[in-house]
Amino acid sequence: MPNHALSSPRDTLRTLLPGILLCSGVSGAALALQSLEVRVFGQAWLEALVLAILIGVALRSVWTPGRRWKAGTDFSAKTLLEVAVLLLGASIDPETILTAGPGLVAGIAGVVALALAVSYGIGRLLGLPPRMAVLVACGNSICGNSAIAATAPVIGAHGDDVAAAIAFTAVLGVLVVLGLPLLVPLLGLSPMQYGVFAGLTVYAVPQILAATAPVGALSVQVGTLVKLLRVLMLGPVVVALALMAKPEGEEHSRTRPPLRRLVPWFILGFLALAGLRAAGLIPDAALAASQTAAGILTVLSMAALGLGVDVRMLSRAGLRVTAAVVLSLAALGAIGLGLIRLLGIM
Repeated sequence: MPNHALSSPRDTLRTLLPGILLCSGVSGAALALQSLEVRVFGQAWLEALVLAILIGVALRSVWTPGRRWKAGTDFSAKTLLEVAVLLLGASIDPETILTAGPGLVAGIAGVVALALAVSYGIGRLLGLPPRMAVLVACGNSICGNSAIAATAPVIGAHGDDVAAAIAFTAVLGVLVVLGLPLLVPLLGLSPMQYGVFAGLTVYAVPQILAATAPVGALSVQVGTLVKLLRVLMLGPVVVALALMAKPEGEEHSRTRPPLRRLVPWFILGFLALAGLRAAGLIPDAALAASQTAAGILTVLSMAALGLGVDVRMLSRAGLRVTAAVVLSLAALGAIGLGLIRLLGIM
């Protein structure tokens, strides 16, 4: 009979270590390139988590990791990513919601909900698989790479889908930062209106600064606030997806799984940390440490995803994913302009 004895912690660590070290090396290279971007250009156009995927994909294209690397890379791609999502709960600042006003907060929530539905519909019409369509919709509608990374473990997305969605979203995100200010004279936007528009369309929080700075300080302040409020929608959306998602192999089941399977442990942890933050029970030092740890773990997990990507599958999915992302972003922009007109923002 096979031996089913549990492995000792030392044996588990020995099994995981090669793959974790490989992901750490890729992550270190990504962080170094991000620092180089800041020194040369004054800001990071491609964040470390995007660079980690690109480096991982490039490495995988010339070398396929063997079995000794698999356990550690799988652990990094799944478990470490789940821990990173949990830690993000501590970064939810309730004061951000209170200072924005109920009308704008409700409007942003409505934009996110409508954009999710429209983006998902566009993805499905273009023939994307359901999980890929969800990734693209969340990335476009909420906060780009972070939303994709947070959504992936909840819906059981495959590594190839996650890497493809992030890669194309990252490229388009840079183009948005460069081209969005050009729309100010074309659309006749005031600095306040442009701040709201940019906050609703730019993917990453750091990118909002680059997209709004050419227009003025008011656009920077408003855009940052709107973007942060949009990011706060990630928690409710991920919880909703966890409640709606069906585990693989149970699509035809007549009974719903128990709550512990509908809501993953790391989402419960995310909500618990968000509650502790709202109650003021998390010290500032712990907040900074949790944000740093979440960032590092996310980069590690993205490196693992890149190392697991077959670049040939990525290229086959490219055209449809690109079309879905572009059309979804255009729809998001139109919805954002509609909100500005609806609220009478001047």
